Amino acid sequence: MEAATPLRHPNVRTAGDRLVVDALVVEDECAVRVVGEREQAGEDPAKAVVDAIEIGARVLDREQAAANAEYVKTEFERASRQLEQEFTDKARTVAEFFGDKVDEVFGPDGHQAKELEKLFSDGSSGSVQNRVRELVGETMVRAREDLMRAFTSGDASNPLADFKNATTRTLERAEQRQHATQQALLGQMGQLEKQLQALRDEKDKLEAVEAERERGTAKGRSFEQQVAEALDAIAVGQGDDAEAVGDIKGSTGKTGDVVVSIDACNGPARGRIVFEAKDSRLSKPRALAELDRALGERVADFAVLVVPSEDEVPARLQTLREYNGDKLIVALDHEGPAGLALGVGYRLARARVLMKRGDVDGIDAEAVRDLVDRALQAMAEVRRVKAQLTGAKTNIDGAYELVEAMAAKVRQQLEEIDALASGGESALDDQLELG
Repeated sequence: MEAATPLRHPNVRTAGDRLVVDALVVEDECAVRVVGEREQAGEDPAKAVVDAIEIGARVLDREQAAANAEYVKTEFERASRQLEQEFTDKARTVAEFFGDKVDEVFGPDGHQAKELEKLFSDGSSGSVQNRVRELVGETMVRAREDLMRAFTSGDASNPLADFKNATTRTLERAEQRQHATQQALLGQMGQLEKQLQALRDEKDKLEAVEAERERGTAKGRSFEQQVAEALDAIAVGQGDDAEAVGDIKGSTGKTGDVVVSIDACNGPARGRIVFEAKDSRLSKPRALAELDRALGERVADFAVLVVPSEDEVPARLQTLREYNGDKLIVALDHEGPAGLALGVGYRLARARVLMKRGDVDGIDAEAVRDLVDRALQAMAEVRRVKAQLTGAKTNIDGAYELVEAMAAKVRQQLEEIDALASGGESALDDQLELG
């Protein structure tokens, strides 16, 4: 659309922080359309014009800033290229200058090479190594002289005089203490040797007892023969007859090694005791079964199982205790008094057989029971004493080993003392040589 002819010239000016526009006509189609649309929409056309001016002004400002920046960038690049070229030329000149100077100083024929040749050449009297060698030699000579004076001079001004005297006195006291210690150790060794000899004597006695205990076995007799001989010796004193029947078959078998007929030496037997000898440990059921079988096969009134020692007593059974009223366990007891346990068991079984027979007169059952109980108590005391003796033997053996170990340790300490004493004398000799 064509604008009307203006009645007056437009006037645009700034007033402080404001822009004043008077009688300005804009013929831009886009501006006219935008303002017209807002006017038709009921908005203030002046506000639309103000917005258009503000937005346009910001756009123009940005465009101008971009143009200025591009100009500055172009100028900076041009200046940089020029500066770089100048710096390169200058640096080349400086490098060439310093290169010449370095060659002049550090080159093969430069000042530095000449100085190093002068300072470190073996042929130069003023070289560093020659000077160091001379100084070290002079220092060592003076040090040796000072050290010799320090150890040889007895003057109070010598700082080592007191040290030398104190060392000599200390070594002398150490030698005296070592001598006293050696004398004390020798005395203790004498006492230990006496105790050791006493322990050896005690051990020999115990070994002799052990040899006596095993003498029977050493003769080659079987355990069954030993039991038979011991029972025969006991039976003779009682007027009984002891017969070894181990190889003789009874009513149904050969169980039972010795059969004792009570009072058979004086007339008809008043009862029979069967003894079964076992040199191996049986279980409780098997041991009782063996004794029952012996009672039946030998037609006996009482059965006794004889074992070599307490270690072979069947499990959960005890020696000299009756079982089922007709069975007994006895240990031959080589370590105790010869035949004592077997003799007690023999007499206990004999008394039980005689007391069971109601047709026998002249036996005081109560007196027999009392004597049997006292005999069992005495055997318990014997076992207790034997256990104490066994413990004493073990303690003696342990003490013997302990004394041997102590003696070896004392000998080692004496050797160490001798070594220290030898080392102390050598150190003292060295000190005196220096003096």
